[in-house]
Amino acid sequence: MSTHDILHRLSETLATRRHADPETSYTAKLFASGPDSILKKIGEESAELIIAAKDGKRLNIVWESTDLIFHVLVLLAFYGMSIEDVSQEMRRREGVSGIDEKKARTT
Repeated sequence: MSTHDILHRLSETLATRRHADPETSYTAKLFASGPDSILKKIGEESAELIIAAKDGKRLNIVWESTDLIFHVLVLLAFYGMSIEDVSQEMRRREGVSGIDEKKARTT
């Protein structure tokens, strides 16, 4: 099983939770609460990842990275997007200098 497979399966699962019962699905509860709740979770998970990284504890970094990626995928699903949208953009940027890519977005 590749990383690609798990992220795509998760992305598909999240899309199916869009209309699930918020009483039985954490993801459905986030969707029902709207983007502010999802963004708040992304902020919390980002802060927790920063703390884990500052502590240098590898396992905590993995856990918090996983939580952050999950909640970013929830945000994408909320807006009708998926990991494939991010993958396409990553492919577009592959081999392009980060400096050049940033400049291209501002012009």
